[in-house]
Amino acid sequence: MNKKTIKDLKVKDKTVLVRCDFNVPQDKEGNITDDRRIKGALNTIQNLKKEGAKVLLISHLGRPKGKPDDKLSLKPVADRLKELLGAEVKFFQDEAVISEKTKSEVSTMKAGDIGLLENIRFRKEETDNDDGFAKELSSLGDLYVNDAFGTSHRAHASNFGLAKNLPSAVGFLVEKELEFFTKTLENPKRPFVAIVGGAKVSDKIGVINNLLGKVDQLIIGGGMAYTFLKAKGYDVGKSLLEEDKIILAKELMQKAKSEGVDLILPVDTIVAREFDNDAEHWTVEVESIPEDTMGLDIGKASIELFDDTIQKASTIIWNGPMGVFEMSSFEKGTKAMAKSLSNSHGVTIIGGGDSAAAVEKFGFADQMNHISTGGGASLELLEGKILPGIDSIEDR
Repeated sequence: MNKKTIKDLKVKDKTVLVRCDFNVPQDKEGNITDDRRIKGALNTIQNLKKEGAKVLLISHLGRPKGKPDDKLSLKPVADRLKELLGAEVKFFQDEAVISEKTKSEVSTMKAGDIGLLENIRFRKEETDNDDGFAKELSSLGDLYVNDAFGTSHRAHASNFGLAKNLPSAVGFLVEKELEFFTKTLENPKRPFVAIVGGAKVSDKIGVINNLLGKVDQLIIGGGMAYTFLKAKGYDVGKSLLEEDKIILAKELMQKAKSEGVDLILPVDTIVAREFDNDAEHWTVEVESIPEDTMGLDIGKASIELFDDTIQKASTIIWNGPMGVFEMSSFEKGTKAMAKSLSNSHGVTIIGGGDSAAAVEKFGFADQMNHISTGGGASLELLEGKILPGIDSIEDR
C-alpha cells in the first residue's frame, strides 16, 4: 500500500483530526445496539494517545440532512467511547459543530487528550464537500487521519476536504481494509472464489464485471440469480426478475466462458406463493419453478454445490445474501454460506453490508479473516473503482 499510515506521522504534541465511522445503530431510547464500529477505531485512538497526540475525533451519525437533530447527537457515542477506552472523552456539544466556543475549547486540549466533535452532518457543507468548511475544520488541527473506511467512497469535507488542507495518513482500520482488498484482488491465492448475492443484478454489474477478470469461480445467488436463470431460458415464476437485464446476464455468462471462469448458479430453490415468513414453502429444481410461486432462498442441492466449491478455494470473497435471510423460513442458504466459509481453509473476506450482518447474526463472525466495515466502499473496491477519501491521502 503506497498511502501514508499513522506510523509515517510525527504526532507528539500535535492535534490530530481523525475521521471515524461512528454511524452506529441505536434503539428508541438512544442506546447503542451494536458498537463494533466504535471498537474498530480504538486501535488508532489508543496509538495516537500513547504517542502524545491531542486526538480530535470526527464522525457522522445517520442522516440529519444538514441541520441539528437531538436524536442524532454523538453524545451516546462519546459515553460509550469513554467506557471502552477507560479514559476521559471530551464531547464538544455544539449544534454548529464548530463555533468560536468549540474552537476555543479545542485549543486548550493537552497531549493525550481525546475529544469528539458533534455530528459532522449537522452541517450541510459536509456532504457538499464545501471548501470553506473544510478549511474551517482543518484550522482545528495539525494533521489528518482517515480511519473511516465506510465513508471513503464519498468525497466529503471531513475526508477529501481535510486531506487537501492538512498532512494526511490512513488509520489502522483503513490500512487493514485496503491491505485485504488490494492484496486479494491483485494477487490472490488460487483457486479464488467470489460469491455474489443480493436482490438485483443492476446493483452488482460493476462488481461481477470486475471479478470476472480475476476469479476462478463466481457463485451467484440471491434474487439476482433469477435474472441469470431466465437468461438461460428457464421460467422463474413470480421470482424477482429484472427484465431489462436479461441480455446483460447473457453477456456476463458469455464473458465468464471466454475468461475461463466457472459461473455457478443455483440448481434448486425454495419457493412460496407469498412473500411471507409463514407462507407454505418447498424446494424445486430451477428448471421447474411453478408460475404462481417465487424463489426466496437457495435449496439443499445448491448449498452442497456452493460448499463444494468453497472448500476447494484458497481465497473467498462474499458479498450479498443467498435469500431473504431476514425471514427465518428463508435464511438457510445464507446461514449455510456463512458456515461454509467458517469451515474453509482459505482466506475469507466478507464485503460489508448484508453479508457482514449475516455472519454476525449467525455467530460466525469470529471465524472470518476479515469483515469489511464499509458496505458501499467495499463494493466500489470490488468494482475496481478509486475511493476519493483514500485517493486524497498523501502517498508515501
